[in-house]
Amino acid sequence: MLQEIDQKVQQLMWDVQKRTLDRMKQSYDVNLKTSYKDLVTTVDKENERYLNQRLREIDPDAKIISEEGYGDQVNDLKGHVFIVDPIDGTMNFVMQHCNFAIMIALYVDGEPTYGYIMDVMNDKLYHGGNGDGVFVNNHQLNTPANNSLHDSLMVLNAGLTLDGGHNVREVGKQARGLRMYGSAGIEMIYVITGRIGGYLSYLKPWDLAAGMVLALELGLVVKGIDEQQVNVLSSNLVLVATKQVASDVLELVD
Repeated sequence: MLQEIDQKVQQLMWDVQKRTLDRMKQSYDVNLKTSYKDLVTTVDKENERYLNQRLREIDPDAKIISEEGYGDQVNDLKGHVFIVDPIDGTMNFVMQHCNFAIMIALYVDGEPTYGYIMDVMNDKLYHGGNGDGVFVNNHQLNTPANNSLHDSLMVLNAGLTLDGGHNVREVGKQARGLRMYGSAGIEMIYVITGRIGGYLSYLKPWDLAAGMVLALELGLVVKGIDEQQVNVLSSNLVLVATKQVASDVLELVD
């Protein structure tokens, strides 16, 4: 049953990619959520409604957590739980028309089971889990090289870096270089493909869930900074990294 769900969700990701590319050619509304730096568009909302509807058809008994409020009230991860981000990196979607993703994760009885990150503009679906490996389209990925922080690029949360909290500026100084892309999905892709050694940011459930599945499947570290256990149902300051980068970073952050 899980493999059948996996195949159907992969096809759904390609369907919603096409819908998103088509909508980008048309006009859409852009609104503020919490501030002028926190945007939502009609495409976010349309994607979420479409994804949730299709997921209910694919797995009728599953619960759905989704960013824009069209999902269920979910207080635990019992059974099948989908976690949906209809447009991850909405600011990039609006301002740049690139560097954004669409993400879905499936958790089964609390276990990270399948993850899907669609790099919309590059026609690449990163997917996998459940012991089957991680793939980009049909090509299987290897675990990234276990380089040190000194030999790695690092992605840090912009607000955290500007504020200087948790000693993250020192992390940036000791990395080979610092990058910020403005999309958790894109940044997760760069970690699982070895282009980035580690990613440290405040992540909400829809930001974290899919990338966490793929990272764990590849043997990478996913660790909470504020709390010992990563709680995918709440907001967390989370590090996703190779084992050596994780060790180096954890010696520096407070």
